[in-house]
Amino acid sequence: MADKRDYYEVLGVSKSASEDEIKKAFRKLAKQYHPDLHPGDKAAEEKFKEVNEAYEILSNPDKKAKYDQFGFAGVDPNYGAGAAGAGGFGGFGDMGDIFDSIFGGFGFGGSRASSNPNAPRRGSDIRANVNIDFMEACKGKTVKVRVNKTVQCDDCHGSGAAPGSGTKTCPECNGKGQRVITQQSLFGSVRQVVTCDRCKGKGKIVDTPCRKCGGQGIVKKATEVEVDIPAGIADGQIVRLAGGGNAGANGGPAGDLMVSINVRPDPIFERDGFDVWTEVPITFTQAVLGDEITIPTVDGKVTYTVPEGTQTGTVFRLRGKGIQKIRSNAHGDHYVRVIIEVPKNLSKEQKNILKDFEKSLGDKNYAKRKSFFEKLKNKFS
Repeated sequence: MADKRDYYEVLGVSKSASEDEIKKAFRKLAKQYHPDLHPGDKAAEEKFKEVNEAYEILSNPDKKAKYDQFGFAGVDPNYGAGAAGAGGFGGFGDMGDIFDSIFGGFGFGGSRASSNPNAPRRGSDIRANVNIDFMEACKGKTVKVRVNKTVQCDDCHGSGAAPGSGTKTCPECNGKGQRVITQQSLFGSVRQVVTCDRCKGKGKIVDTPCRKCGGQGIVKKATEVEVDIPAGIADGQIVRLAGGGNAGANGGPAGDLMVSINVRPDPIFERDGFDVWTEVPITFTQAVLGDEITIPTVDGKVTYTVPEGTQTGTVFRLRGKGIQKIRSNAHGDHYVRVIIEVPKNLSKEQKNILKDFEKSLGDKNYAKRKSFFEKLKNKFS
């Protein structure tokens, strides 16, 4: 652990770097150390893992904030902050109570005194984040997500009473969960319905609370959940697991688990909907004479014949070689943009050969160049 490098140092960015700057730095380094480019190189493989780990933290606003404040202890359980990190998923559950207090009622435990405190209430949703690679998003994957959520207490089965004991009707409200208060004012008697203080609106009281849950009927539990991520999912999309959230009250259903998917950028592929774009460099000779080249796609390598006289920036399409559409057999297309690499570090002999070759060419070999200078001449004549 002591050898861990600062994540900002790993990506070569400052703490004030924008999201785009972080993503750009990751793409550059991921391409530099990608295992496919360094087969068998353990050092490059370790660098690639280090870069991925740094991007996973710094690309996630919540994790980045924790890292900025607490360092590795804020994002790595091995530094003693595991409980806080895992608990972060459950923290979203309390938002349901806030929404209830604002929008109240609707049969889900609103804050109005007239609502039934013993009515079944749906549990609140909880949220989690999952980081996956580009190819995992294309092909789909089953991942395990660890969350902290409330579940029914096993000891009291949700009653809140210690095993062997029970509950009884609240004598203050006679089981209604509410009391009527009459107050005198300048306008006469005013009746007000309030939640019963003794039973807290439940209508029942517990003489001997369950030790495990403290009489609440629910407990916090760290749970590992399997999440099936469908093929074709995009960055920022959410997978919903019905019933995977916090436990409901009074026999109500559990909330849902909302898993937000973060897809790491790929050093070779760029996504556009369900289409994929790739830039492929070819040599000057391949462009002039044409050649058969190998193109990487999300479904493997394919062979393509580059026609004679191909120009830089030319785009060709591989139909159906893009990303599979979610829950469908249809696929997008793969677009390849050709970039002609100009040779460098030529010898004197090679330069002379090129000069002689250039002299042998005429205007018909450079139609675009000829057209450009004709337009230029007309413009300034």
